[in-house]
Amino acid sequence: MRVIIQKVTRGAVRVAGEIVGSVDIGFVALVGITHSDTLSDAEFLAKRTAVLRVFEDDAGKMNRSLLDVSGGVLAISQFTLYADTTGGRRPSFIQAARPEHALPIFERYVACLRSEGIQRVETGRFGTMMSVEIHNDGPVTITLDTADFKKGEKSS
Repeated sequence: MRVIIQKVTRGAVRVAGEIVGSVDIGFVALVGITHSDTLSDAEFLAKRTAVLRVFEDDAGKMNRSLLDVSGGVLAISQFTLYADTTGGRRPSFIQAARPEHALPIFERYVACLRSEGIQRVETGRFGTMMSVEIHNDGPVTITLDTADFKKGEKSS
């Protein structure tokens, strides 16, 4: 499972021109799910998202989390995070999970963000064409990937 976190001053998602989700200070989380991902992966990354310290403290250092600044999350499903571009000019999405596998994992990620104490968690509409507005702050963009954490477990 892969989540691209963008720290934002504002984010919004539209479907057919209508805003279906928005957030002010917080994160836009672009969420990609592959075949081997599980509900446990969603739980793990939701916890990491909630405590990621990228908001400035009084000294200007990135020491505060979403929970510390009462930030929100706009979570957007994005199968293109698993694009494979090694075979030519047209990406392959074979590594992206099918919707019937991905949707429950995405929903679990969103539910876990809420259970971690994040007050405002909004989403786009899974499986639809969306227009995403991101006002990246910093800019700060961080990748959380369960494959990276699993590699760390094997080497320790």
